Amino acid sequence: MQKITQGKIRNIAIIAHVDHGKTTLVDAFLKQAHIFRDNQEEMTQTQILDSGDLEREKGITITAKNISIRYNDYKVNIVDTPGHADFGGEVERTLNMAEGCILVVDAQEGPMPQTKFVLAKAMELKLKPIVLINKIDKKYADCKKTLNKIYDLFLNIATEDDQLEFPVYYAIARDGILFEKEPNGPFENNPEGKDLSPLLEKIIEYVPAPSGEQNKPFQLQICSLEHDVHMGRYLIGKIKRGKLTLNQKLILCDEEKTYNSGNVKKIMLKEGLLYNEVQEAMTGDLVAIAGIETTAIGKTLCDFNHPEALPAIKISPPSVKVKLEANTSPLVGKEGKYVRAKELQNRLEKEAESNISLDIKKADDASYFISARGELQLSILMETMRREGYEFQVRKPEVIFKEIDGKKHEPMEELIIDVPEEYIGIITEVMSTRHAKMINMETEYGKTRFTYHILTRFLFGLRNVLLNLAKGKAVLNHFLLDYVPFQNYPPLHRNGVLVASEPGVALAYALNMTQERGQLFISPSEEVYEGMIVGINKYESDIDVNTNKCRKETNVRMSHAQVTEISLKAPIKLTLEYALVFIQADEMLEVTPKNIRLRKIHLSQTERAWMKRSKLSDLAKREMGITN
Repeated sequence: MQKITQGKIRNIAIIAHVDHGKTTLVDAFLKQAHIFRDNQEEMTQTQILDSGDLEREKGITITAKNISIRYNDYKVNIVDTPGHADFGGEVERTLNMAEGCILVVDAQEGPMPQTKFVLAKAMELKLKPIVLINKIDKKYADCKKTLNKIYDLFLNIATEDDQLEFPVYYAIARDGILFEKEPNGPFENNPEGKDLSPLLEKIIEYVPAPSGEQNKPFQLQICSLEHDVHMGRYLIGKIKRGKLTLNQKLILCDEEKTYNSGNVKKIMLKEGLLYNEVQEAMTGDLVAIAGIETTAIGKTLCDFNHPEALPAIKISPPSVKVKLEANTSPLVGKEGKYVRAKELQNRLEKEAESNISLDIKKADDASYFISARGELQLSILMETMRREGYEFQVRKPEVIFKEIDGKKHEPMEELIIDVPEEYIGIITEVMSTRHAKMINMETEYGKTRFTYHILTRFLFGLRNVLLNLAKGKAVLNHFLLDYVPFQNYPPLHRNGVLVASEPGVALAYALNMTQERGQLFISPSEEVYEGMIVGINKYESDIDVNTNKCRKETNVRMSHAQVTEISLKAPIKLTLEYALVFIQADEMLEVTPKNIRLRKIHLSQTERAWMKRSKLSDLAKREMGITN
């Protein structure tokens, strides 16, 4: 492969709101660059870069990834970033590897919350933007309106005047079709439609080559990690200056001190999807390095004799947290491979080293507080751990408050809801109960888009509520706006729960009677224990139920109607996202590789009754002004 000089390298990130077509665009780049043979399986695949099971199941990018393609005499490194707001930390750390960005916007939806977030980060780093209006073949696509909204967005976000001038393209990324101006008429067989080569030519012309001097001491900021079974951990980043050679001695440092050092054992550069081993790399290359033992994303690798750290990567703070601890249920150890507190500690410490967007801190009682952007990011971590064989339990998520000028502040988010217009009344009613402030409402083509400002604590569980009320037709997107003074609103109402009073195996006969009291979470033959939550009550209070009760044996012969009288409704399917926002302060979520269970913190009826009386007693004392 021909060696590329620094002036012929282009590093570009693809940024967008979730599901606007970033990964699909990368698929088209890979296929049109002839990375694969015509008969290779990848030529018929989609989401080629989203290789993780959870990424494919949920249809979202969770971790940023990069590829490299050759065009004429140039090497174009392309970074695909996540589009969901919960994974904004991945965007923030990987944009440092680029000099330009392609902002992908859905022609029908227009700019969305995450569009604003990722563009603002790109503008802060002074990346050169190219706009791609995608999915122009949608039924209600409106390219002119979308472009006007994009201009408005740039006007609000741009930090310099020259950022208001940018090239615009139109595309159907799914089919790899590009238009240099808004097309007229049908898209199929349109003579104006081209492949992605005009976009690649614009990247080469418009995006600058990486800056940095080749003859200065080596410097690289670690932006990502990968693991190889033979060579161990690879450190990935862009060489900011200097040259890297095999066996070169490097030292790790940050703005405060230096850390460990080591010799470079392997240098890898991307060609297509794969890494190729090379003897040296230069300024501007996105490189993977083996031989330096560290997991410190954000720290700087330098020439051993010139330890000079780059500024730390700025990551937006998390807004929610949960407490995670070792499983203590009566079924502990029956389904998981890793159940001890020490094993959880090792796993979470490993996560803390490689995922800088999560804040993981050890508590005093061998448990951990995990802070994240939202419940989706938390649920992805938990789902990953349970698939690896871990058992653990989780307490109710809490909003992270800040003290600003001596006063308590809480996070406020911008929320966009898209629904068919017949659900306008339902949306406004639900949002008023959650003390949300409507900023805008517009209806077009039978669809209504609401824009709200809402406190983060009132977002918990909202997605499930609106999806149920709108029969699955509601789409919610949100991102963190700012921290505002704390407002003393009462907590959201939730009905009581059905709590198992006896350990054993749930029986259809007992569940048939129990379902008259509410909705069930369990099915017959499932193992239950005292204190396990088996359903939602119709009323506000909790109620204990016996799910193991069987029909009494008698000598009286039953009629056919009595034998067939059991008719169980389908139980509510528990997911991590649903369960996390369902539990209350006196409840916990038990997570194992095979099951998700809800339970009371205090399992026995006696202990729960004592705790309730104790709280009522404390409340009575406070009302009477008794402090002791």
